[in-house]
Amino acid sequence: MDKIKQNSSVLFYFNSSKKWLVKIAKKESLHTHIGVLKHSDAIGKEYGSRLTTNKDKYVYLLKPTMYDYVMKIQHGTQIVYPKDLGYIVARAGIGSGQKILEIGTGSGSLTSFVASIVKPRGHVYTFDVDEKFMKIAEKNIKKSGVSKYVTQHNLDLKAAKKMPLEDMDVALIDLGDPWTVIPQVRHMLKGSGSIFAICPTMNQLEKLTMALVENEFTDIESTEHILRTIDAREGKTRHSFQGIGHTTYLCFARKAFFGRKSKATVKKSKTVKITKKTTKKSS
Repeated sequence: MDKIKQNSSVLFYFNSSKKWLVKIAKKESLHTHIGVLKHSDAIGKEYGSRLTTNKDKYVYLLKPTMYDYVMKIQHGTQIVYPKDLGYIVARAGIGSGQKILEIGTGSGSLTSFVASIVKPRGHVYTFDVDEKFMKIAEKNIKKSGVSKYVTQHNLDLKAAKKMPLEDMDVALIDLGDPWTVIPQVRHMLKGSGSIFAICPTMNQLEKLTMALVENEFTDIESTEHILRTIDAREGKTRHSFQGIGHTTYLCFARKAFFGRKSKATVKKSKTVKITKKTTKKSS
């Protein structure tokens, strides 16, 4: 039986739009529009149990999933939503033990989700240049419980003359101009390695696709994923009036060898000085 303890993470669930992700602290209370819940009342209870607020409202004590962490993280930037995360993992074949390159850490939602897939033998190496966002991402990654599977780097790969990594299984790019780092990504990927880029506009998809072809990538695919929820109730089931529509476009490709001389000028190297930030591998 999995019981709630001090410092346990709990999702206080009232309904699909009213839920709170908290870390249990004996002396703390959760104040909401449906009443007050004392953290101490949750300690010792089994996940799935329910508590009653001082306004006679039921709240269920659920064990958070990675989906819950992603949806409740602090948003310093636009996050990658679960409807897109699932496709990225499936299409790229991301699995345990893989080495993942991420360019553009953002709020750390994609970082955390992928780290939860590649652990315990795999690792995510994520790069960003904005220290403010990196600090937000560090908190979110830690809250998700995957810190030891992530290493953050404060490095602009666009300007780097030597690449700090090699033989990566998958590269994930979340930049406004993803085509500018395709030569660098190619040098860090292994043969047939996958690349996924997050593109808010179709103009970005066009420029990115041209760069992928120029840098010898194949199996290029651009997609958009729309999620529609259903309100299922006896006698009156219908489409929900609420839902997540367009969030981003996704572009997938794989590293290949076209049999021609590459135009890329970036040279890979096993050693390069970089500034590591915050999250480090555990020994």
